[in-house]
Amino acid sequence: MSVAFRRESDEEHLEPKFEQPIAPGPNLVTVRGLALIGERVDAIEAAVAAETDEQARKVLLRDLRYWHTRQTTAEIAPSPEEDEVGIGSRVRVRMNGVERVIAIVGGDEAEPGEDRLAFSAPLARALMGAAVGEKVAFADKADAIEVLAIDKDEG
Repeated sequence: MSVAFRRESDEEHLEPKFEQPIAPGPNLVTVRGLALIGERVDAIEAAVAAETDEQARKVLLRDLRYWHTRQTTAEIAPSPEEDEVGIGSRVRVRMNGVERVIAIVGGDEAEPGEDRLAFSAPLARALMGAAVGEKVAFADKADAIEVLAIDKDEG
């Protein structure tokens, strides 16, 4: 019989579903970040328990596997030195003549639109280890950023 007449299941044409990618390197988080991950896990577990549609449930279970992995691999970052930028710092900087306050946080806690940058973001990496009054290079420009103040990020 010709292949043209063979009945194929709808499953054969579905795109494969892959797990959500996990960023390489350590999963450093702040205390706030670890709490946020726990809240996310709890919310997804509740959604899974309430979901009746099998397809939607599969999507939720996929998300839950990701967040369980993030929760179990999370390491609370050591507190930065009082006078040095690190994970958990809130930094007031001057860039291009404009002042800006940036919080340096773990990857899952990052919200760039709210100036909460992951420690792996280029701007955060440029600031790590800097002290008040120091000027650091960024985007191939020497002295692009001036560190004006460093505080502990309270979330």
